[in-house]
Amino acid sequence: MALSTDFGPATALSCRECGTRYDIGPNFACIECFGPLEVAYEFGPVTRADIESGPTNIWRYRSLLPVPVDVAAKPNMQPGWTKLVKADNLAGELGMRSLYVKDDSGNPTHSFKDRVVAIAVEAARNFGFTTLSCSSTGNLAGAVGAAAARAGLDSCVFVPANLEEAKIVVASVYGGRLVGIDGTYDEVNRFCSELIGDSLGEKWGFVNVNLRPYYAEGSKTLAYEIAEQLGWRIPDQIVIPVASGSQLTKIDKGFKELIRLGLVEEKEYRIFAAQAEGCSPVSTAYKAGHDVVQPVRPNTIAKSLAIGNPADGPYVLDIARRTGGAVEDVTDPEIVAAIRLLARTEGVFAETAGGVVLGVTRKLVENGQLDPGAETVILNTGEGLKTLDAVSAEARPAAVIRPSLDAFRTAFAN
Repeated sequence: MALSTDFGPATALSCRECGTRYDIGPNFACIECFGPLEVAYEFGPVTRADIESGPTNIWRYRSLLPVPVDVAAKPNMQPGWTKLVKADNLAGELGMRSLYVKDDSGNPTHSFKDRVVAIAVEAARNFGFTTLSCSSTGNLAGAVGAAAARAGLDSCVFVPANLEEAKIVVASVYGGRLVGIDGTYDEVNRFCSELIGDSLGEKWGFVNVNLRPYYAEGSKTLAYEIAEQLGWRIPDQIVIPVASGSQLTKIDKGFKELIRLGLVEEKEYRIFAAQAEGCSPVSTAYKAGHDVVQPVRPNTIAKSLAIGNPADGPYVLDIARRTGGAVEDVTDPEIVAAIRLLARTEGVFAETAGGVVLGVTRKLVENGQLDPGAETVILNTGEGLKTLDAVSAEARPAAVIRPSLDAFRTAFAN
C-alpha cells in the first residue's frame, strides 16, 4: 500500500510502554512488547495568534494534530469549538466556587466522537482505505457513519444489539451498514480485531483499532479548547468520563503539550475519572490500590461507558495518581438524578455519560476529594436525546387540562 506522507507535524508512532518507534502507518500495537502505539511529533513554532486566526472548529489546532495543512478545505464534519458553559447555578447547588461544563453535545452528531473520527478519516484517506468501520457503544457508530458519508467513503459499523434505540437510529441513518452483535462491547471489539486480519476487512480502516493512534489524538482538542476558552489557562481540576480511558489520557497529553509549547503557563492540575458503578473496573482498581484493571461484565444504563476491559485503564490510574486526582463511580439512580440536576440548573440535557460525570463530581465534593474552591471543568460528552430511556419514567405533563383559564386555575390553585 502506498502511504501518504502528509501527516502534518506527526513524525512517527511510538510505543507507550517501551518507546520503540515505527514509521507512520496503520498500526496500533508494538511488535516488541505489544504495548499501544501513539503519535509522536516534531512541532514547529506555534503561537496563540496562529491558533486564534484559524477556523472555529478543531482545525484551528491542525499544527498540533496528525493532519495535512489543508485539512480544513477537505469535505469533513468540522467538529469542535463547542460551548464552555459557566455553570454558576449548578456551582451554587454543589457549593462550588467556579464550575464550567464543556458541552460537546453541540458537535455534528451530538457527541465528542466527531472529534476523534475527524482525525481518523484523514488517516484513512492517507492510507488509501475505502471503508470506514468501528466497534461502538453507540455514539462512535453515528460519528463514523456521518463522517464517511461526508468524505465519500463506505462505512460498516458494529454495535451491541441492545443499544439505546436512538443510537441505533443515528448509526443507521447515514446509509452505511450497521451490524448488531449479540454480545458486549468487548466482544464486538474482539470480533473487529479478527476482521482486520481477514480478506473481508481489506481496505477497511477501523477507527478505534488499526487507526486508533490517530483517532485518539482527536481528544486532545478538548484540552486545547478548554484552555483557550478559559483565556489560555488550564483549569485547576477536570472531571472526565471513562469508557476505554483514551479520552482522559489524551486530554492530559494535550495539557502537557500546551505547557511545553509555551501556550499556557505551567501549573499543577488534577484529573478525576468518572465511571458508572455497573461498569467500574478502573474505579475498583483505584480504590483497591491496584495497578492492574480487572475486566468486568457491564450492567449499567450508561451504555456509552460500558467497556468492561478498558484498554487505557492502567494509564488512567497513573494519571489520576500523578495529578492528585481520583477515580470514582456512581449508581444508575445517581446518574439519572445528575442528568436532571444539570438540565434544571443550566439547561444542558446530558446523556448518561454526562450524568456519570456530574454524579461523580457531586460525590467527590461531598467526600472532600475535589476542592470546591478551585476552578473546575466537567465534561458532557453527548446529547441527552440519545438516552431518553434513562429519564423517561418521570417524563409526563404536570397536568392535563381543558383549554381554559378556569381549568388552569383549578389545576394549579396551590
